[in-house]
Amino acid sequence: MAITFRKSFRIFPGVRLNINRRSLSITLGGGHGPRHTISSTGRRTTSMDLPGPFGYRSTRRRNR
Repeated sequence: MAITFRKSFRIFPGVRLNINRRSLSITLGGGHGPRHTISSTGRRTTSMDLPGPFGYRSTRRRNR
């Protein structure tokens, strides 16, 4: 079993700082609209909860 580390801190209402073993990220939003996450590794994710078994997630990576 792998050991993982993940911690999330609420900075302001609607803004979270997420820390894991490999990167930092900031999440904006998350009320009734979409969430935008920007990671220190260059990943940008937009996600939204939809009713029922549906969900939405779009991920883009920065070209290096």
